[in-house]
Amino acid sequence: MYYIQETDKPKLILKMLNIPIVKEDKIILPIEEEKISIKKAERLAKRTIAILEKANNQKIVLSKKTSKQEDYVNFLNSYGAKIIEGRWLFKALTLKALDYVVEKKRLKKEEIQLSILINEIEQNMLENIKQIVKQYKRVNIVTNHFEKFKNIEQQIFEEDGIMITVTNNKKKSLAKSQIILNVDFPKELINKYKIFEEAIIINLNGNVAITSKRFNGINIVDYEIDFEYIDDFDYDKENLYEKKKIYEAQSYQNRTFDYLQNKFLKDKVRIKYLQANNSIL
Repeated sequence: MYYIQETDKPKLILKMLNIPIVKEDKIILPIEEEKISIKKAERLAKRTIAILEKANNQKIVLSKKTSKQEDYVNFLNSYGAKIIEGRWLFKALTLKALDYVVEKKRLKKEEIQLSILINEIEQNMLENIKQIVKQYKRVNIVTNHFEKFKNIEQQIFEEDGIMITVTNNKKKSLAKSQIILNVDFPKELINKYKIFEEAIIINLNGNVAITSKRFNGINIVDYEIDFEYIDDFDYDKENLYEKKKIYEAQSYQNRTFDYLQNKFLKDKVRIKYLQANNSIL
């Protein structure tokens, strides 16, 4: 895996020929301008991919500045680079994100109506849901895959004796939900539902815009974390990179729910902030 960043003072020859250099686990781009040309972006992306292919590794973390070079990022994606965005980690941190919202807004879990928007189920998210229904007394699962989640509804009732509601009623499902956990609904789907005007929406899978003019709630589209660094961590990365991406890059994504929660506890992982469209929570 490589970390990709810019340099403030690239050598002239490297800048002219668009040649990135490799230093340990970093690919350093000869960029100093805020936005490079499409032609330069394409050449740098091709040379970046060549470095990755030689190392037999397509997994990369982009610095804060490099992430803003949209053309370069688009070319990397088109060439098959695996850019770590922190989205897997956000799903793994579902419980911490919910706790953060409850604490910041001074809510009471037992009084909250919470809806989970989900169509595809993974084992770790299923374990998250099981924990959620133990803490929040009124939970809806909103899905297009009704039959699949009816089995989960039955499983939770048999294991914990807790009733949840599985629904797909576009007029009523979200009309009273103070917190909406959007696991995988895209913009086109979520906006078909009537949403509680003051809802807090946590989008785990990306920036999903709410188009209703009546919506006056909080639409969370991103996040950042803090965690305890290992002793030999390269602290130069702390300023150049988002910590969520660093931590996800260091994590094993095929681990069990219990393993991940214990690791978060050991590493003292916490939500630093949640980013809404026009504010920070």
